[in-house]
Amino acid sequence: MSRELRVLSPTAILGYGFPMESFEEGMKRKPHVIAVDAGSTDPGPYYLGAGISFTDESAVKRDLEIMIKAARENGIPVIVGTAGGSGGEPHLQEVVEIVKSIGEDNGLAFKMAVIHAEIEKEYVINKLLDGKVKPLHPVPELTLEELEKTERIVGQMGLEPIIKALEEGAEVIIAGRAYDPTVFAALAVKDGFDAGLALHMGKILECASIAATPGSGSDCMFGYLGEDNFRLEPLNPIRKCTTLSVAAHTLYEKTNPYILPGPGGILDLQDTKFHQETDNIVKVTGSKFVPSDVYTVKLEGTKKVGYRTVSIAGTRDSIMISQIESIIQEVRDRVKDNFKNADYKYHLDFKVYGRDAVMGSLEPKKEITSHEIGIVIEAVADTQKIANTICSFARSTMLHYGYDGRISTAGNLAFPYSPSDFKAGEVYEFSIYHIVEVDDPYELFKIDYVNVQ
Repeated sequence: MSRELRVLSPTAILGYGFPMESFEEGMKRKPHVIAVDAGSTDPGPYYLGAGISFTDESAVKRDLEIMIKAARENGIPVIVGTAGGSGGEPHLQEVVEIVKSIGEDNGLAFKMAVIHAEIEKEYVINKLLDGKVKPLHPVPELTLEELEKTERIVGQMGLEPIIKALEEGAEVIIAGRAYDPTVFAALAVKDGFDAGLALHMGKILECASIAATPGSGSDCMFGYLGEDNFRLEPLNPIRKCTTLSVAAHTLYEKTNPYILPGPGGILDLQDTKFHQETDNIVKVTGSKFVPSDVYTVKLEGTKKVGYRTVSIAGTRDSIMISQIESIIQEVRDRVKDNFKNADYKYHLDFKVYGRDAVMGSLEPKKEITSHEIGIVIEAVADTQKIANTICSFARSTMLHYGYDGRISTAGNLAFPYSPSDFKAGEVYEFSIYHIVEVDDPYELFKIDYVNVQ
């Protein structure tokens, strides 16, 4: 009889939650590991730069407590990747403290591996000077100037550090920034299963039931890995895996439909086939992992670019709506003129919902057809005070701007909130989105072990 390794993925991101009924169905299938992805760059650079999680601490603790208790009762590991949402040191330590409190609250004892992923700037500087740092399209080459501005850098670990932690007896693994499929594939690759199939299964499981139909990021998915295939099963009876839903998710977040690069190699999907095994289970075959000649790790880094203030307003005046483009330009010009002697450095932006706020210049429908629009006024400047000043002046100027045909002079905008202006604080941008050549897969990812009891 051929071997099988079973993986339970409770939720798309730790803290997004899951129904207990689905989780219990997963445990009935006797998984060998419970694994979960805890983060992403999707919410933008702020969370990495500020060292703050985009998921709620109480929600994360709820999910983890259920997972760890079930895992300890069944003698299987729990693996968490990209802890705290971004996988930097403050994010990692927040989750470590949650795990410790879970152990204390429930009288649990286990060996926890903590895998660090934050990287010293000096290391990247030396690699850059050695020509070992390359950009990921379409970002430009990394410069020393840009690197000096960068406040936090993480590396996206591959399978190897997680496998090492498993080999050294870790029962709970909390990893910093990690390549999303690795937490689902590490135990399988450690036990000799095919890396291509394991990583492809991990690629699907990382988003849990988003790959089912109807999809959900807050529900469980189960993976069965065999010698020459893997199978996927949603654990909620209202969902099904179909060849279309699984194949579509395989294309998720990819620039090339057949090749998915990652740490140490590529996932080659040119021979992959999807088969509808049952009404709700899909079997996948043919995926291959091709090791690269040089091992590379993706780097993510952020820099602070200023402070933000935002004002939200709306209008349903058809006359104003018809002239909104020229009104916005007049407001920009008025702000510029008013502060021309102040030497302020700022960025002023207007997002018009109902016109092109979602797609910007890519929006194919150029004409506004709605009876009302929403306007988000955003000012970013070197200090919060200057951002407040610019946003306030732009908001008041637009509120009382005298456009052609205006009937009411009481005010052009409706504000849903008082105060009308929101101080959003620090603003970050991604300054590093590059790959670095490493001598071995472990050098960036220190592992500490903690006995929780």
